[in-house]
Amino acid sequence: MTRSRRYRISAGILLFVLIACCLAMASDTEKTKKKKQAAEAKTAAVSEQLQHMQEQLDQQQSQIKAQQDQIQGLEQQLQQSNSQLGQQSNQTRQLQDEVRQADQKATGAEQSATSASAGVVEAKTETASVSKSLQESQKTLDKIVNPEKYIELPKVVAAIAPLRPLPVDPPKRDGLVPAFRIGAIRVTPYGFIKATAMYDSSSPNGDDFPFVGLFLTAAPGQVLNAGPNGSPEFHVKARSTRLGTNFEWPDMSKHFTLTGRVEMDFEGNFSEVDNRDVSSIRSNSPQLRLAWARLDYKASDKTDFFFKGGQDWTLFGSTVLPNILETTFLGAFYGTIYTRSPQMTVGFVQGFGGGVKFMPEFGIMMPSSGQILKLGSVGLAGQLGEGEREGADAGRPEYVGRAVLQFPVDHAKGVAPAQLIFSGFQGRRQSIVTNTSTVVGGGVEPAAYAAAFPNGFTVSSEMYGGQVALQLPTRFFTLVASAYRGGDLRFYFGGQVNSYATDLSGLTNAVAFTTTDGGPLTAAGMAALATNAAGQVVVAPQKPIRAFGGFVNVGFPLSRWFNANPAGHNAGWQLYFHAGKDEVVDRDLKNTNYAASVNTLSPLPLLMGKVGAVTLYYKLNQWCQFGFEQSIYATRLAGGLDGYVIGTNPNGTPRTSNEWQDHRSEFGPIFTF
Repeated sequence: MTRSRRYRISAGILLFVLIACCLAMASDTEKTKKKKQAAEAKTAAVSEQLQHMQEQLDQQQSQIKAQQDQIQGLEQQLQQSNSQLGQQSNQTRQLQDEVRQADQKATGAEQSATSASAGVVEAKTETASVSKSLQESQKTLDKIVNPEKYIELPKVVAAIAPLRPLPVDPPKRDGLVPAFRIGAIRVTPYGFIKATAMYDSSSPNGDDFPFVGLFLTAAPGQVLNAGPNGSPEFHVKARSTRLGTNFEWPDMSKHFTLTGRVEMDFEGNFSEVDNRDVSSIRSNSPQLRLAWARLDYKASDKTDFFFKGGQDWTLFGSTVLPNILETTFLGAFYGTIYTRSPQMTVGFVQGFGGGVKFMPEFGIMMPSSGQILKLGSVGLAGQLGEGEREGADAGRPEYVGRAVLQFPVDHAKGVAPAQLIFSGFQGRRQSIVTNTSTVVGGGVEPAAYAAAFPNGFTVSSEMYGGQVALQLPTRFFTLVASAYRGGDLRFYFGGQVNSYATDLSGLTNAVAFTTTDGGPLTAAGMAALATNAAGQVVVAPQKPIRAFGGFVNVGFPLSRWFNANPAGHNAGWQLYFHAGKDEVVDRDLKNTNYAASVNTLSPLPLLMGKVGAVTLYYKLNQWCQFGFEQSIYATRLAGGLDGYVIGTNPNGTPRTSNEWQDHRSEFGPIFTF
């Protein structure tokens, strides 16, 4: 190959390379241009997005300013609302001056202002609540001026509630709606006015209530004589009227609740003063029924501990009561055992869910034996002596306890839960003889007796009892039942007025002595010294006279049965059937060692008291009801003997019987508040 040809080939290759490089550079320039254009487009999009976001930010800032303006407007509205509420409060105070019950309505106005203020606070977040608060305030004000427009009518005819449901549900803190306040203390009075007329076919004791069949008269051998015609009587009384007040005290701790109650009635003695000598029969003296305070500590939602001190219904005996119209004696000595007494108790309430609760209580009570009744000139001395001294002279309290299980049975509306109750008590009474030279009847004791007890002696006996009771409300009926057994139950109105007796088993030459507790309490059994089989001088022991009994009370809500209008005048028809019995243990009545010279009337010859009653109630409204009761009270003597003189036979001879009866009719209205 020639040199020129090689040059040509080299030049061609070089030219090709140059062309290729130019083409490559041109391609790179085109790509760079496209990338630049894409970058510029992206930059423009970002700039546009930033501009859009800036516009949104400007809009949000405008909205925030508008909201701030709105909040400022709401604050102005709130200020106006406060001003309006202040004006309403002034109007309320002016209206209070014109209303008869100023204290009650002043409290309502304060509550109205408080609720309205709470509505103003809520109005800071919701403007609509301001208007609602103003409407509620106006409604509260209208309630004060026109309370009759706001009476809450019942939505269902309630089932019959037991007369005395036990307080298993603890009181709620701030749960008492006050009628008025004494400082920070909430106060709510309550009570009823009761007036009844009654007819007794036989009432030899002259009482306006059915006393047990024991007619003590001055005529020898005529202690159970009802007179030639049975001594029928007619009475009208208003002394069953009752007044009470509930209290609630504040406390800084949310766990403590302090409540209390004071209650009185006029069932006690008549007054005896110069300006009411003849008219004393209608001048009844007010007497204390209840006066207690209670402290509750809420440990949790299911557990509550409490302490109660003061005079209240006793834990034993008073656990259940029958719903009958006659409440002066309330079936005393006819199967209803109860009393009220000073006491201090502790307990707790434990919930288990599903409405099941358990409440045990334990306490100490004022020691007291039964009271001598109807003993003429010895009556007051015996009553004060035995009732006030014999328990205290034992030098120890009376121990009481109760356990209550509450559980729902019928879940229908207006039906209370059921309660199963166990209770008991144990106490002691004691008589004191300070001088063995003072013999009942004015005689002189043997020298050996004075030598054996130169400084006197004491003698005592036990008091005890147990009770099981049930309160079972349902929509169809309500059953209340009680059964008891014990010894020396006279303080609880059981045992047919018997208390104790001196037991002379294995003893001779008994001598009765005057005691410090009221003198010759022959009806209860003397404090006596006697000689035992070994010839020693000993104190004759005293034994409680035992008794048992109970009652069954069944109520039927007639208005609920027949679907009466709950807000109408026929919503309160109720029918009750009641049966009760109080009986002395037969062996105690037949114990010949109780019938010796030192026990002239102990035990009393009364075996049994029994009652049957039918009661019909008509409730006009929630404040007024009328009751009618037809009942038979009977007392039966021991041994089947015809010891009662209950009238006169056609031939003029006394008519005798083993049983005395009083057929009783009672009717009257009850106004509650």
